[in-house]
Amino acid sequence: MNPPNSIPSVAVTYARDGRSTRPNELGMRPMQERAYQKRGEPYLLIKSPPASGKSRALMFIALDKLENQGLKQAIIVVPERSIGASFHDEPLSKHGFFADWKVEPRWNLCDAAGSDNGGKVDAVRKFLDSGDKTLVCTHATFRFAMEKLGAEAFDERLIAVDEFHHISANPDNRLGEHIRQLMARDKVHIVAMTGSYFRGDAEAVLHPDDESKFDTVTYTYYEQLNGYEHLKRLNIGYFFYSGSYVDDIAKVLDSNSKTILHIPNVNSRESTQRGKDTEVGEILGVLGEWLGKDEATGFDLVKRADGKILKVADLVDDGPDRHVKVMSALKDPSQKHNRDHVDIIIALGMAKEGFDWIWCEHALTVGYRSSLTEIIQIIGRATRDAPGKTCARFTNLIAEPDASEQAVTEAVNDTLKAIAASLLMEQVLAPRFEFKAKNPNNGPTTGYDYGEAGYQPGATNVGYNASTGAIQIEIKGLAEPKSREAERICREDLNELVTAFVQDKPSVEKGLFAGEELVPEELTQVRMGKIIQQKFPNLDDEDREAVRQHAIAALNLVQQAKQAVNLDEPQGTSSTAVSLNTSLIDGVRKFALDMRELEIDLIDHINPFSEAYAILAKAMTEERLKLVAEAITAKRTNLTTEEAKDLAIRAFRFKKERGRLPSVTAQDPWEKRMAEGAAAFVRYKSEGRYE
Repeated sequence: MNPPNSIPSVAVTYARDGRSTRPNELGMRPMQERAYQKRGEPYLLIKSPPASGKSRALMFIALDKLENQGLKQAIIVVPERSIGASFHDEPLSKHGFFADWKVEPRWNLCDAAGSDNGGKVDAVRKFLDSGDKTLVCTHATFRFAMEKLGAEAFDERLIAVDEFHHISANPDNRLGEHIRQLMARDKVHIVAMTGSYFRGDAEAVLHPDDESKFDTVTYTYYEQLNGYEHLKRLNIGYFFYSGSYVDDIAKVLDSNSKTILHIPNVNSRESTQRGKDTEVGEILGVLGEWLGKDEATGFDLVKRADGKILKVADLVDDGPDRHVKVMSALKDPSQKHNRDHVDIIIALGMAKEGFDWIWCEHALTVGYRSSLTEIIQIIGRATRDAPGKTCARFTNLIAEPDASEQAVTEAVNDTLKAIAASLLMEQVLAPRFEFKAKNPNNGPTTGYDYGEAGYQPGATNVGYNASTGAIQIEIKGLAEPKSREAERICREDLNELVTAFVQDKPSVEKGLFAGEELVPEELTQVRMGKIIQQKFPNLDDEDREAVRQHAIAALNLVQQAKQAVNLDEPQGTSSTAVSLNTSLIDGVRKFALDMRELEIDLIDHINPFSEAYAILAKAMTEERLKLVAEAITAKRTNLTTEEAKDLAIRAFRFKKERGRLPSVTAQDPWEKRMAEGAAAFVRYKSEGRYE
C-alpha cells in the first residue's frame, strides 16, 4: 500500500518564461532594476521573496548613494552572522555596472570573532572614523553600537536593514526603536528589505506615521516564480499525524527529494520527549541503515533499502567540532552547484532565513512554528531555481487533536495557525489584484488581456497583464481610495491585511465552525473593518472602507477561483488545489460571469473560510474534526461590547443609506445581525459598560 501524500491546499503552476532571472545591460535582474529606479529615495522599503536578489539590489543602490548622492558610508545590518556571506565582494562592473561591490575583510563583522557587545562595537566606531565605505554587521551589533555611540554617530550614512520584519512598532523592540530614532533625526538614508512584511505576533512592523515616509518597491512571489527557468510547480499543505511524528514521518518524507527537515523544539507538544539527538537518530533509522559519518564533511551516511547511500547533514547536533564541520561543508562554495553534495538537512532552529541551498525540493516542518513569518521563510528555502528542479513543496506535519490530551486547546490553535498559513500563502503566491469601480466610462487598459472577446463595455471584465502579473477586475459599487496613503495601501499592502485577518483567531474560528449561524458580513465588514482601523488609524472612514473592500475582494476572489476551476489532481493526492497562473484568471472570470455582475455586496456575503474548511475536512478524520469544532464551540460567547459597538456603527450607516433602522425580524441575516448588535449596544451602554 502506498503511503498517503500530504494534502496541498495550494498547488501553483508557473509559466517558466525565464524573465525573473534574465539580467539587463547593467547586470540587474527585473526586481533589482525596479528597486534601482527608486535609488534616490531616502527611505526605501523593498518587499521581495527569497532568492529574488535583494542583496545584490542593495549593492547597486548603496554604490549609487555613495558615489552620486553624497552619503559617506553604507552599513548593512543582517539578523544573523551566516547571512553576512551574502554581502561578500561582487564584481558588478564585469556585468556592466559602474563599480564593484567591495567590503574589506575586517569590516565584515559577521566573519569576525568576538561578542556583539564588545570588540565589534569598537570596530563599528573605528569604521565610522575611517575612510572606508562599507560595513556588514548583525542586528545585535548595530543595536549595541546605537546604544553606545548614539544616533548622531550615523549621520549622512546609509543604514540598510535586511529581514526588516524583525523590527516592530512596539517600544520594547530595541531595533525598531533605534530605527525610529534615526528617522526622527532625518539625517540618514534607510533601505529596508524583507521577504515577508508582517510579523508572527500580529505587531505592526512600523508605526503608520513612519511607514508613510517609505517609498515601496514590491516584487511578488508570482513574478519571481513565473519568471524562473526551471521550477514550475510549488505545492504547499499540511498533514496530520497521531502518536509520535517519527512513526508517521515516512508518509511525507521522500528520500528521493532534496529535503530540509525541521524537527520540533524539545519543549514543544510535538516533541517525543526523548531528546533531540535521539529523534534525529530515529529519523535516520526510518531512512535506512546508518553507516557512520563522513570524515571530511561530518555528514551522516545512511544506506537505503535499495542500496543508495544518503548524505544527511545534522544541524541539530550542536557539539562545536561537529557543528562547525557540517556548517563548513554546507557553505563550501566549490559544492554550491553540486546537486549530489548532500541529500537531506535536519535542523531545529537553523536553515531558515538566508539559508541558500538551491537544490532543496521539499521543506518539511514538524509542528507549527512560532509565526507565519517563519513559515514564509522556511518555504523560501524550497523556492530557489535550479537545473532539473521542476517541482518543490512545503509540508507542515501537525499533531491531530486528541480527546485524551490535556492540551486540546494548544492542538486546536496549531490547526488554526496551519490554516492561516495556507490561506496567506494562497494570497502571496497569486498575481497582484488591481480593482476598479465599475462605471460606464471604463475602457480597456493598455497591456491587459481581456480574453478572446476582448474588453466588453458594460459587461464584466477581467484583464491579465503577463508582464506585471496583475489581474484587473471591475466591481460594481466598489469604493475607491481618495488619499495617496489609501491608494498605496490598496496597491502595496493587501497581503499584509489578509495576513492580519487570517491571524485573527475569532475570525478563523467563526468562519470555519459557526456553520449556518454565520453571517459572513460579521467577518468581511466588522472584523476586517476593525483590523484596518487598528492598523491604519490615520485614515478617514471613507478610505478605511475602500481599503477594507479591496482586501476582502482580494481574499475572496482567490477562494472563489479555487472553487470555480476543476483541475486534474496529481496522482495519489487528494486536493482542492488551484493552478495560480491562467487557471486563477479563468476561475475569476468564471465566477464573475456566473454572477452576471460582480458587486461588492456579493463579495462581502461570501465566507472567506469556506474553502479552507473543505480542505480541513479532507485532511482530518471525522472524529478529530468534530473534536476541533466542539473545542471552539465551547468557547463561543454572546456579543462582546466591542462587537456590539461595531455592529451599531454599521446599523447607523444602514439607516443613513436606507432611511430606516435595521430590523431584528428581517429575512436578510446581515440586517438582522446589525439590529441585534445595535440593541446589545444600547443595553450595554445603559449598563455602563462603555466609558
